[in-house]
Amino acid sequence: MSSPHLSAVPDPVTAARLRASGLEPRVVTSTDTASLDAWLDVVRRGFLGGDATEEEREASRGRLEYRRKTGIYDPSAPVADAPVATLASWISELSVPGGRGIPSCAISSVTVSPTHRRRGLARALVEGELAVAASQGVPMAMLTVSESPLYGRYGFGPAATSAAITLDVKRASWTGPVVPGRVDFIPRERLRELAPALHDRVRLSSPGELEIPGAHWDNMAGTRPDSKDARERRAVQYADEAGEVRGLALYAVRENDDDFTKAFVSLHYLLAETPDAYAALWRFFVELDLVGTIEAHEQSVDEPIVWMISDQRAATVTLRDHQYLRILDLPTALEARTYGAAGTLVLEVSDPLGYTSGEWLLEVDSDRRGRVSRLEAGAHADAARVRLGVSELSAAYLGGVSVATLAVAGRVEATDAVTATRILSWHVTPRLSFWY
Repeated sequence: MSSPHLSAVPDPVTAARLRASGLEPRVVTSTDTASLDAWLDVVRRGFLGGDATEEEREASRGRLEYRRKTGIYDPSAPVADAPVATLASWISELSVPGGRGIPSCAISSVTVSPTHRRRGLARALVEGELAVAASQGVPMAMLTVSESPLYGRYGFGPAATSAAITLDVKRASWTGPVVPGRVDFIPRERLRELAPALHDRVRLSSPGELEIPGAHWDNMAGTRPDSKDARERRAVQYADEAGEVRGLALYAVRENDDDFTKAFVSLHYLLAETPDAYAALWRFFVELDLVGTIEAHEQSVDEPIVWMISDQRAATVTLRDHQYLRILDLPTALEARTYGAAGTLVLEVSDPLGYTSGEWLLEVDSDRRGRVSRLEAGAHADAARVRLGVSELSAAYLGGVSVATLAVAGRVEATDAVTATRILSWHVTPRLSFWY
């Protein structure tokens, strides 16, 4: 597997800075088994995992071929062939408002060894990867984070929030629609086979979603050779009256030793192409026998399920920042999406890395498509003006947070926050249904 991104060398400016401090950046190829295994071991350690078995190593080698894997090495360390910091990335398509997608650099596996903290290694990795993506014309970067305070300094902003729903099914009965079609159990391997195409049919309608790499499907479905607890996962599908599969779900059950009528269900994934598929699959879970609690993570903050049960207080919803974005090419990113209303905005953007800094004119036409240009001196003095950082603009890009809210929070300055909110809004709540 080869692509310009996979074969890109480390950013020269970042590399020179690291070498001046006695460190060496290096891209790890999938064909260099020894280096790849050492890189994988460091990533596992960075996320508090144990040593990998040979079976786990072999499975990981194959499933990471699509990622560009970078390491920073310390030649003076006792184990010089193991990196002291890591990062992985790949180019995926991010869904944006209006049913379109844009190429984006997904960043993952960011670790720094505790022996090399406070030496600027995380900054070198992230800023270097952003420079590589920008040099290739990629308009957006994105990531999901373990430690959320870390990435604002690089211009990332939380653009899609996830909801965790805990449902007390003994307290709520089903009041949603009873739809035609049928729900059936299927092997996990069948779900793995069906899920990618089904996800691709629906992802562009949900801002914040992106293409899911094959390795993630294998991990989710438990079809990897090294998958843990795979036998506990159960798969179901929903087929409409014509026999077409329109929905899939994957879940696991854990017994409640204190009350065998109140088992716990973990809903790992639910994918619905149609409202009927959504209703049928959720009804299946709400009406499961001997179940007291359902837990579902990475849900939308606007899930219809809370309107499909007799008692909304049976649902406890917890929100958490999830998908972070970072605009690299402002005109390309803003012209890719559709807007909530026509109008004109002046965006005065500050960017710590300089990619999007300056004054920009956003003109949205009657079709709600935008055109972006550099603001000419003295032009459009009467247009609504928003002064903000690239982190705030990136957070608002999918429509998940309004300019009005950011203005009240002191994160932006706006001469007309209502107009800015109306233009930048979108009617579909952004979401991302998995971690990467």
